[in-house]
Order: sequence, then structure tokens, then C-alpha cells
Amino acid sequence: MTGRKVVLFANTDWYLYNFRLSLAQKLRQDGYEVVLLSPPGEFGPKLQALGFNWHAMPMNRRSLNPLREVGVLAWLVRFLRHEKPDLVHGFTIKSAVYGSLASKFAGVPARINAVAGMGYVFTSRDLRARVLRPIVRQLMRTALNGRRNALVLQNPDDVAVFKSAKIVDDQAIRLIKGSGVNCSRFTARPEPDEDSRAPLRVVLAARLLWDKGIAEYVEAARELKAEGRTVKFLLAGSPDDGNPASVSKGLVEGWANEGLLTWLGHVSDMPKMLSEVDVVVLPSYREGLPKTLIEAAACALPLITTDAPGCREVVSNTGEDGLQIPVRDSAALADAIRLLDDDRKLCRKLGLAAREKALSEFDESIVISKTLRVYSELLDPMPHEVVVPRQRERQI
Repeated sequence: MTGRKVVLFANTDWYLYNFRLSLAQKLRQDGYEVVLLSPPGEFGPKLQALGFNWHAMPMNRRSLNPLREVGVLAWLVRFLRHEKPDLVHGFTIKSAVYGSLASKFAGVPARINAVAGMGYVFTSRDLRARVLRPIVRQLMRTALNGRRNALVLQNPDDVAVFKSAKIVDDQAIRLIKGSGVNCSRFTARPEPDEDSRAPLRVVLAARLLWDKGIAEYVEAARELKAEGRTVKFLLAGSPDDGNPASVSKGLVEGWANEGLLTWLGHVSDMPKMLSEVDVVVLPSYREGLPKTLIEAAACALPLITTDAPGCREVVSNTGEDGLQIPVRDSAALADAIRLLDDDRKLCRKLGLAAREKALSEFDESIVISKTLRVYSELLDPMPHEVVVPRQRERQI
């Protein structure tokens, strides 16, 4: 593989740094020439400081201006023709579509498109999202098909959506659960003193988007505080101004001033933060596969999340590895937090089971190994290989 060039393309440099840095490092270690591409941001220079060839591109995540978007696509085609990569690996829907279209025009031999969650257009109930949905679906059909092309999805629900919508040929689909977590960075917390009745510390750590269940989290905090519970509610994350579903900074500050929660802002040291809490919640409406839950599981923390795509891959409905609640149900979230506040032994039991599952299924070494196997399939196809339609998605 020495000498092969790959481009990793995402809609933010934050995503590349936080979710794909280990993949980039492994590729470089294995002899690939790695080029990182995203719109500009504070993490691009950090990637460069680590020795990576990172480029900023003129893409605006929120832009709907057709002329601007054609210009972005033309820029990307010129960039790829200049770089001449062997493979382009795009992350998130917009980057996957643009990267795949530009790769076709630029003559890039192989393409991997990783869609981590269905994004605003497919999850929002807003009128704009509903109008855009069929347009984006058709763009995806045009962009994501072709020879030496793979679509990587993170959970079976997304696989079912793509197959039912006939967006890509079934045989192009690969199911790889998540982007992986370096579980060695996260250690199981020591068993707490059974006699301790310190206030339960609960955190929701995510981008501050409504579809992460922020409203339900605030309502649960309001309910439990009204009944006199001493539970400490923490919120970690920043507004995402590039996403139409972003929660405003002023609103979050208002909740903090009301005493409902403590806002931590962006947290860069997740192991430290997770060592200082007792429960992690994510009442999300839909995910690809939530990294925060896996990091918390690696710390042997009890998890509360929704019966939603992606989330249910981490926490099952058996009650053995965490608590699963309905989507958009603040009362059920309050009940789950109340249960753990009253039963600290249950907290420990659920946390240990969650850690065992994280180590066996979601460690980044597992995910990267499966990802590199797809690289090998596309870059070194068997010359005599005959493509035969399959009856179900290919899971590796």
C-alpha cells in the first residue's frame, strides 16, 4: 500500500480531529499519503501541527445558493485533479455527495462515502427540511453509485432506510458500527462508597442541537428539581451555528441562570469530565452511532438514551447495559434519572456491563481494521471478481 494517496473529506475540521484522527494516523503509519480536507476552522492548524497535510476549502454547510454550490463543486474537482488521489473518503451526507461527484469528474479511481446519521434534512420536521429531502435523495442516488464505490453506514436502521429508498446498489453498502473510540484512554471508575449519598451528577455531552434531546433534558431537570431532588445536571457542548437545528447560546445561558443546569461549554478533555460524573444521558432523536455514549461506557458509567437509530446499538432494550427510553419523552427521562438516583448499585451494574460491550464491539482498533478492509477491497479488487447481487447488506 506504500505510496497510495487518500483524501479524507469532512464538512468540519472539528469532525476530522475528533472522529477520524486515529484513522488518519493509522493510514499514515501504514504508508499512505494522507490529505485532509474541510472548511476552515480552529482544528485545521491542530491537524497541521500533527504533521498532516490539511487544506481548507470554501464550503458553507448552510448554503443553499445553487451558484455557490456549483462553484464549490468546481473547486473540489480542480483540487482532486491536482492531488490525484487513489481514493476519496467522504464523511457526512454533504461531503459524501460532493466528494463522490467531484471524484467522478476528476477521475479518482475509488470512493468511500461514510454517512454517520441521516442529518438535518432527513431528521428535522421543518418545512425546509421536508422540501429538500427528495432533492437530496436524488442527488445521493446520482453521486453515490458507480464502480469501486462503497457506502459505509453505522447502524442497521440507516441500512434499512438506504435500501428501501434504493439510493445505492445493495452490494455497495458496508455496515461498520461507529467511528471507534480509543477505549484505553478511558478507565473504569472505582466502585463508589455504598453509604455515600452525594448528589447524583448527570451530564448530556453533545453538540447543542434540538435533535440531541436538549429540550427533554431541560424539562427532566425542571421536573426533578421541582420535587426537591439534589441531582446536578450538567450540559457539555457548544452551539453549532452551521446547523439549522442549533440551540442558541442565549437560551442555554438562560437555563443556567435559572439554576436548571450547569453549562460546561466545549469540553476537550472528555476522560477528565467523565471521571467527574455519575450518569451520562443522550435523549437523541437519531444518531449514526454516538461516540459520547461509547466513551462513557468505557468509563463504566451508566447510560440513559433513547430507542432511536444508533442509540439502540449502544444501549439495548434489555435493561442490562443501560436504560432505554422513548424518543421525545421528558417524563421517561426524568423517571430513568430518578431510578438511578435511588439505586446506586444499579448504576454500578449497568456501568460495568456497558464497559464490557464497549471494549468488545466499539474499540477503534476494531472499527479501523474493518475500514481498512474496505480500502483494500476498492484499491486492490480481484481481477477475476464477479459481482453477484446479494440478498442482504454486507457487514464486516
